[in-house]
Amino acid sequence: MQTWFGQPRGLTVLFLTEMWEKFSFFGMRALLVYYMVKHLHFEQGFASMVYGTYAAVVFLTPIVGAYISDRWLGKRRAIIIGSLTMAVGHFLMAFEPLLYVAMATIAVGNGLFLPNLPSQIGQLYERDDPRRQSAYSIYYLGVNLGAFFAPLVCGTLGEVYGWHYGFGAAGIGMCVGLAIYLAGSRYLPRNDSAEAPAASSPQASDDPFPWRMLLLVGLAVIVFRSAYEQSGNALALWIDQGVDRVAGSFTIPATWFQSLNPLFVFTLTPLIVAWWSRDKSLHGYRPKALRRMALGAFGVALSYALLCGLIAMAGGSLVHWGIVVAFFLLYTLAEIYILPIGLSLFATLSPSRFTATAIAAWFLAAFAGNFLGGYVGTWWSQMSPAAFFGAMAAIASASGVALAGLAFAQRK
Repeated sequence: MQTWFGQPRGLTVLFLTEMWEKFSFFGMRALLVYYMVKHLHFEQGFASMVYGTYAAVVFLTPIVGAYISDRWLGKRRAIIIGSLTMAVGHFLMAFEPLLYVAMATIAVGNGLFLPNLPSQIGQLYERDDPRRQSAYSIYYLGVNLGAFFAPLVCGTLGEVYGWHYGFGAAGIGMCVGLAIYLAGSRYLPRNDSAEAPAASSPQASDDPFPWRMLLLVGLAVIVFRSAYEQSGNALALWIDQGVDRVAGSFTIPATWFQSLNPLFVFTLTPLIVAWWSRDKSLHGYRPKALRRMALGAFGVALSYALLCGLIAMAGGSLVHWGIVVAFFLLYTLAEIYILPIGLSLFATLSPSRFTATAIAAWFLAAFAGNFLGGYVGTWWSQMSPAAFFGAMAAIASASGVALAGLAFAQRK
């Protein structure tokens, strides 16, 4: 039975579960640095180091978690155990002496949860089902819905009423997600150890172990993310210093602009999914997915290039805040073409017994891209804003060229 964008009911369950998990994750993350600096009185440098270490570990634990789930637990049990573990970790954040224990607990739970829920999405479809790419875009919509509301709810509770209320709200959000997952489990795949059989799939029969191609895609995505991740780093600094944020008698807080990306994701995704659903072809999945990813990389490059040109035209003057809104609109439209499609590609083309491991490898690429993006962000103090954003356009373009080349090579 189908519902909502013509997708299986199980996708709705996984969408809502992921939305609440990301509400929990981003709610805690929005408070963490402020909590350490303002409440625990950590030095800024040390607090940033703790935050960075936590962010890195969160992307690394899914590798181990995926192996455990693929070999022993199975996806469903891994998701349930991971959800419970993360909820406990969020509630432990309320106890100051247990800060590091709480963060470690969340990271362990995340390692079990993160690679397995996307791989369950893949189990809802045959490998050659054209709805698969749209399904992962809808999943990505859930990620961003949670990311959008988390700072507004958990952040407000933490800053206005007390930090522990914010962390408690994050823990409650994780519990809500787990409750939805358990209540909707009858709509999820019964085969917990492998994806649906795909004997008739060209992808499965022609090249069941396309590790070389996935490796090359992962490397291209690492390069792409080094530019993409500047939206929360160097771009945020420029918004604070180089943008006229006055709207009438009100000055828009610089942090508010960070909500534009998730806002545009969940407004644009249904339109893009509807557009993609017009293509009913069951063939040529790989080159089609890679072409879309290349378009996404070139779109992000174009958004940075336009920013570069407009800053250069403005000279030393502040740029109107409307330019930032336009930037994020194009940037987000392009993002939808590359990140959820890449996740779908890893889930679809991996050997069926190791889907969670392959998805964990996708998140490892995200970790590497974030790490490289941190280094690239150090260029900000050494270059003019226009030159920096021009360099980001060049980096994203290089990734686009690589992905386009892979798409050409995959043509049958």
